[in-house]
This record gives sequence, C-alpha cells and structure tokens, in this order.
Amino acid sequence: MKRDFISILDWTSEEIRNNIDLAVELKQQTKAGQCPQLLQRKSYGLFFHKPSLRTRLSFEVGIAQLGGASMVLSEQDFKIGERETVSDVARVMSRFVDGILIRTFSHQLVLDLAEHATVPVVNMLTDFNHPCQVMSDMLTIKEKLGRIDNVRIAYVGDSNNMTISWLNLAARIPLDLRIATAPETMPDMKLVNEIKELGISTIKVTNSAEEAVDGAEALYTDVWASMGEKDKIAERERVLRDFQINSKLLKYAEKDALVLHCLPAERGKEITDEVLEGPQSVVFDQAENRLHAQKAILVQLEKWRTV
Repeated sequence: MKRDFISILDWTSEEIRNNIDLAVELKQQTKAGQCPQLLQRKSYGLFFHKPSLRTRLSFEVGIAQLGGASMVLSEQDFKIGERETVSDVARVMSRFVDGILIRTFSHQLVLDLAEHATVPVVNMLTDFNHPCQVMSDMLTIKEKLGRIDNVRIAYVGDSNNMTISWLNLAARIPLDLRIATAPETMPDMKLVNEIKELGISTIKVTNSAEEAVDGAEALYTDVWASMGEKDKIAERERVLRDFQINSKLLKYAEKDALVLHCLPAERGKEITDEVLEGPQSVVFDQAENRLHAQKAILVQLEKWRTV
C-alpha cells in the first residue's frame, strides 16, 4: 500500500518508534560495512527548489548505500505547475521511479504531488515543516540519552518549520517541550493548544529563554531567518537577541545537556561558536544521522508499498 512521509503526523507513534529502531540498525550495519541492499533496483526522483547540502548528500548517499539510484531534478529542468501540471508530473514520474522526494517552499505543492502520485512522496523540507530533520534529531537523542520519551527539550529562537515539526512529534511521542521565543515570533497557538489537548506531551511556550532552558536535557535552535526570509534578518536579530544559545544560557540546563542545531548556522547570532564547537554540541552527529534516519524512512515506505 502506498504511504507517504510529508509530516510526522502521517505515521503512528509505534511506526515512528519502529523507524528510529530501524535507523539504529541500519547505522550499525553501515558502519560495519554491511549496509543491506534493501533498495536494489529502485530509483528515486529528487526535486530541489532550494539550495541543499545535508539533504541532498544524505539522500543521494543513502539511496546508493541501499543499492538504489537517484536522479536530481531542479527548477531549471521543468517548471512544475507551469510547464506541466502538478498532477501530470506526479503521474508521469510514478511510471518511472519508486519514490518522489521534494525540497521546496510550498507545502501545498508536496500535498498535491502526494495526492496524484502512485508511489511514495517524501517531504525533504517545506516552509511549513521538516519531518526528516526531526527524525534524525530523535535518532541522535536516542543515541546520546538512551531514550526518546519524556525528554526535556528547549527550542530557543524563531518559530519556524522546525518548531512545527517538534510540535507534531509531541503529538506522537511524549515530550517535555519548551518553546522560547519573542512575542513577535510566537508559534501558531491554535496548533500548540490542539497538541496540548491530546495529553501526550507537556508543552510550554514562553518569552523567557532562561525559563525554557531551566533543567532541560537538550537545547535546540535554528537560524533566525529561514531561506526566503533573509530580508527579515535585521528585525529578527533585534527581537531575538535574548534568545541566543550561549554559555550563559547553557548554565540553566542540566549539566551535560545536549546542544542541537539543524544547520546551517549563523554563528554568533542564534548560537555562539563557543557552544557550537563545545563539548555538549552534537550538531555534527545530528547532521550525520540525516543519512541513517532517511534510509530507514525510505526502506519503510518501500516495505509498505510492496505489501
């Protein structure tokens, strides 16, 4: 049966847990030089409407490690929705490839592709959310803390697609999620309240970074102005200057708290070099885990497709 991975909410709690366990297994096998060829003779089309380092490398390398092939498509190749309708592109590609992966601006474009495709569609990133990143984040946390349940995590900075991804995860996995941001950059409180009402996770939204970080086991941040928002950077720097992860803020957290950042980082803005390069930083483990978490996602989607 064809399934997609467009949001964390597409999968159940059990499916997410099992997939993280699969990622652990695939990582161990890969490190031992024995990555199973679970995508042998499978082909994937990858759309990139945004610049990419980790996303492109991790998916292309991961597909190759699993025995598959990938083809990268850019906006220069054809203008989806202009030269051809989204539905036509989805149906044509479904005749050629075993999965459609897309990193783009519009979340609706991904939803439309998934509606018309007969092969799995994976959201590699949209302006709305970033589910592949949060899966690799939880793989990293599992490796470092030994668990994923009830982790005390403070998300500090701008409310963006990563904030939504963490909120979505909190609807599936119990977390103690604290979001610290300025009054001008608050998350969608309707979504926050909906997830609170599920009773799965504890969620706090505050305008105090110190309050959010107090006793946290993990601190998380992202750039203050995402791709396509660089015209807002001066304003974001003004309103978010008290939400930088630095050595002073880190002292409010647990002694050995993890520091995570999905990269790329604007060093000296949302996080200091001292912390990013410090002993509590796991950002490069986190980046590497994109490879293994995404391999697990593709393997699971292929298993469902062939059932």
